[in-house]
Amino acid sequence: MADRYDWVLRGAAVFTPKGLVSADIGVSGGRIAKIGDIRPGSGAVEDNLAGLTVLPGVIDTQVHFREPGAEHKEDLATGTAAAAKGGVTAICDMPNTKPNTTSPETLADKVARGKGRAWVDFGFYMGATAENAEDLAAWENLPGCCGIKVFMGSSTGTLLVDDQAALETIFATGKRRIAVHAEDETRLKARYALVADGAPVSMHPVWRDEEAATIAVSRLIDLARRSGRATHCLHVTSAAEMELLRDRPANMTVEVTPQHLTLAAPDAYDRLGTFAQMNPPIRDARHRDALWAALRDGVVSCIGSDHAPHTREEKAQPYPKSPSGMPGVQTYVPVMLDHVNAGRLGLSDFVRLSSSNPAEMFGMTGRGRIEEGYRADFTIVDMGAERTISDDWIASRCGWTPFHGTRVTGWPVITAVGGRVVMREDALIGTPKGEPIAFDPV
Repeated sequence: MADRYDWVLRGAAVFTPKGLVSADIGVSGGRIAKIGDIRPGSGAVEDNLAGLTVLPGVIDTQVHFREPGAEHKEDLATGTAAAAKGGVTAICDMPNTKPNTTSPETLADKVARGKGRAWVDFGFYMGATAENAEDLAAWENLPGCCGIKVFMGSSTGTLLVDDQAALETIFATGKRRIAVHAEDETRLKARYALVADGAPVSMHPVWRDEEAATIAVSRLIDLARRSGRATHCLHVTSAAEMELLRDRPANMTVEVTPQHLTLAAPDAYDRLGTFAQMNPPIRDARHRDALWAALRDGVVSCIGSDHAPHTREEKAQPYPKSPSGMPGVQTYVPVMLDHVNAGRLGLSDFVRLSSSNPAEMFGMTGRGRIEEGYRADFTIVDMGAERTISDDWIASRCGWTPFHGTRVTGWPVITAVGGRVVMREDALIGTPKGEPIAFDPV
């Protein structure tokens, strides 16, 4: 009896571990059953994707979807809708919600909230605190937990951990990757007087200067080296940090964001005002160039959007009352594909940084590759499509993007999660059926 498939993808260029190939893909039970020539009529559903490129599903390992506690900015339904419209198939959400995700109960609550409401698959970081440090090893294999998050700066309450003894305990307890926001809290507090009474938003990278980042990154490299713990340095923004990270230990990975690769001071602050404000900050073109150099040299391990939405009204407050953060999950793919088309990185680099590396770094079972037996998670793109990013395309509840009006080449046209098409030609398809990501046990 001839093979039958739930879905057959035909005619596209397919990015496999061997590179781009011309092949059909047969999907059965949510997984890739065959890559190669497939007899016509073998699929219950068949798509002719001539002219398109099938990439492994993009994974965004740093988002802030604000639920619970700040759903007026975003929630798991709107945030994952934005992900799906942008070609992202899975996300990892941060713990700085209200309440913070710092216990089995708060983690289970977020997993329950995602079921039946999330358009893409999801994982959640457990927030590390001085109080829960010794419990993290027992909790890190709970369903839906993607890793541990530490704020060494730029947070409040128990999620801020800048005490060395507490950090030592966290790094010694458990095995999952620890993702760290590395800015030095002591220096940030000392320099806050520069902006406390009001200042132009262009002072944001002056207050949160390169040294605040390098102090924390140096400390983090030392912790990673001595502990041997899998460590992830989030949203690196400066030239000096990247120089330090060139000599990082093998157990340490490095993230950059599309925003820091694309925007630069002073232009971003002149055009966008407080809407360009994020932590760590957008810096000048010298730093942006250093990020690209590090990416080309293999220092950068992955790209994460650091999607952190706020309402227009919140962002329009005078600096520094204006909150830091901007949306990014929906624009991640088109912004980076535009960089690919401009020759700043190869398509293979994009796939490595957006799919295969994130899956490997966080132990996501059966994801990150187009290979037989793997999940049928696809980001299907039109590499030649020219589009203008606009606020009215944004599905995030905040309703805006710092890339409004930006012309790009390269656009996601189909998002498939576990063999289900959840977005086609900018429209969400069906109902949200995202599930917790399965992680390899540690």
